[in-house]
Amino acid sequence: MEPFHPRLEAYLTLTSHARSVAINATERLTAGAIQENWLISLSFEGGPMSGKQELVLRRDAIASIGNSRSRAEEFALLTLAYQGGIKVPRPLYLCTDPAILGRPFFLMRKIDGTADARLLTREVRTHSDRRDLLTQMGRELAVIHRLRPDVNTLPFLGEKSRQPSKGAIQRCREALDALPQAAPVLEWGLRWAERHLPKSENSAFCHRDFRTGNLMVKDNHLTGVLDWEFADWGDPMEDIGWFCAKCWRFGFADRDAGGLGAREDFYAAYTSAGGQLVDADAVWFWEVMAHIRWAIIAREQGERFATQGERSLEPALTAYIAPQLEWEILQMTEQTWP
Repeated sequence: MEPFHPRLEAYLTLTSHARSVAINATERLTAGAIQENWLISLSFEGGPMSGKQELVLRRDAIASIGNSRSRAEEFALLTLAYQGGIKVPRPLYLCTDPAILGRPFFLMRKIDGTADARLLTREVRTHSDRRDLLTQMGRELAVIHRLRPDVNTLPFLGEKSRQPSKGAIQRCREALDALPQAAPVLEWGLRWAERHLPKSENSAFCHRDFRTGNLMVKDNHLTGVLDWEFADWGDPMEDIGWFCAKCWRFGFADRDAGGLGAREDFYAAYTSAGGQLVDADAVWFWEVMAHIRWAIIAREQGERFATQGERSLEPALTAYIAPQLEWEILQMTEQTWP
């Protein structure tokens, strides 16, 4: 980031209506993330941002994966969430000019807390604290599902699907077909999904990556929902299944809800806050789909290193998660429903 400091300082000076802006320090955040995230410490002279500020810069990675939104689209979705009262960082500036940092980026306010899933799942909490944290998360997800995006101002969202499950299967199949190596277990999983579609579905605005690791927590309080690059129309049960899937429990398989506690506490908070009635069969379907989708993303991450020129061990090592996910898919599909 350091070679870009002068250009970023000049951009922020103009955009923030300051007399001058100085970058004091930069720090790379969120190892393993699909996009680049940087903590930027700055000093603004004049203008509405005057003083010392800590902002987070989110920039396109060198290589991308399928179904990941552009930074312009993600910025628009983050703005929608912020205006809708969701706990998200306040979005500030969007830049799509590659002359500034080489790739599109946006800046947002820093929020306190940690999203490190391994720290959050290992933290010692009482049963009451676990239930309280899951209550906050369930309520926040219910608020997300009540958002009503205007397709005129967010045309990239398109129209709602009457059967989100079929759309999700199709997206997974297209992503799988685009990969260079065969994946028979994932093909099996998708065929299983086609034969076990949920009996009833609804369509709402969904985060589609609502999980431990994208949820900021401080002192057992939810402070923010991060990473909106996959947000789209979907079945609300998809978000619930994604949050509860074993692959996002980080070794605490007995804590169904994100490795943090009991799914019953999460469900109760979600429905009491106006979320839809939880359909256990549909959630199970989406948990299977979560493992399929994450296995495909893991393979796509590996291709960023192997064939797309991103010389980083983070995406390279992510590919090695796929076989474990495939084993889980085989176990989950041995029976129709649990």
